[in-house]
Amino acid sequence: MRRKLAANLSLLFAERPLSERIVAAAQAGFDGVEVQFPYALAATDLQAELQRQAMPLVLFNLPAGDLMEGGNGLAGVPGREADFAEALQQALNYAEVAQPEKVNVLPGKLAPGVSEAQALDTLEHNLRLAADAFANLGVAVVCEAINRLDMPRFLLASSAELAAMLARVAHPNLSAQLDLYHMARMGEPIAQSVQQLAGQIGHVQFADVPGRGAPGSGELDFQAALRALDSVDYRGWLAAEYRPAEEDRLAWLETWRSAGWIAPR
Repeated sequence: MRRKLAANLSLLFAERPLSERIVAAAQAGFDGVEVQFPYALAATDLQAELQRQAMPLVLFNLPAGDLMEGGNGLAGVPGREADFAEALQQALNYAEVAQPEKVNVLPGKLAPGVSEAQALDTLEHNLRLAADAFANLGVAVVCEAINRLDMPRFLLASSAELAAMLARVAHPNLSAQLDLYHMARMGEPIAQSVQQLAGQIGHVQFADVPGRGAPGSGELDFQAALRALDSVDYRGWLAAEYRPAEEDRLAWLETWRSAGWIAPR
């Protein structure tokens, strides 16, 4: 199977300006790119560089409020519905120009003083809003579970919790973003995670475990993970979202090519 590889430009090639990271990803042999939060770069500038390099924009995240600074985020926080609506509009405006294939909604953390039921109700409502809004642009929406070791109190942290939320929203424009690193950190066998979300996986990200480094730097069996994804006929993107070591030279890419896991350049 010809697997499509995307570089997460928020972590890879991070020593360069964002527009130059697109060039670096293309030269390294990636098929596309994703960005966690691209909003500091004008959407017109991002799209122009993507077109110059013939690189598709696979995915970016909706603004998540204070989540990345240690706060609770937006999507699953009762009382912040207006802030989420503003973030949604910002992402819609950006997507109209930048033309991503998908956008990711981060659920956020369970806020102090809020019950889990209240938070999940809020998340369900906001995911439905996002799925409806982006359907009008032809952009798919995904939602991601993140492990509670790296982010304590994260609202969705397992494949079962993510699958349950997808079932609640039940929207044709919403699917799962399966991050192999986060599920492995939660102690889930990858084959189990894949089966739990079979037929609902819209996007896959990866890093090795436990250090979130490049493939081969830890304990994750990537060959078995790829077989598990093949077993459910997943044909979407695989996005490298890892923290590169200083000496990282993308050696894993050549290893994967030599093993036949991805097509040669």
